[in-house]
Amino acid sequence: MSRLAVGEQLPLLEEGPLTRTDFVRYQGASGDMNAIHHDDELARSHGFPGVFAVGMRQAGVLASYLADTFGPDCIREFSVRFEEQAWPGDIITYQVTVATRYSTVDSTFFELDLLATRQSGSPHLTGNAKVCMAANK
Repeated sequence: MSRLAVGEQLPLLEEGPLTRTDFVRYQGASGDMNAIHHDDELARSHGFPGVFAVGMRQAGVLASYLADTFGPDCIREFSVRFEEQAWPGDIITYQVTVATRYSTVDSTFFELDLLATRQSGSPHLTGNAKVCMAANK
């Protein structure tokens, strides 16, 4: 990983189609049981066509991808912005691109652009991360 260049992309990660079960499993694990993510009637009463994904679930998938790729101890910063809802049946593609690379005596740092898109190509979430690799890796 320490040889990554600016503009280079990590392999794409694709998941889905998303299911209501995915949403409920995340809700149970996180303790956030907001019914708008699993109760169609409630979601419709709030103006949505039905239930939609818990955005933090997809943020967690992306964070896990970075931790699996670089190692959890290497992640220095991670932030996302939710752009639009994801719905049951959506396929999410996660993309990580090296935006900046710089080195110190003992480490190489990467600033990464993060993007998760729906199958339509529209952004579900955007963000950035900073990771650090020890010079001997």
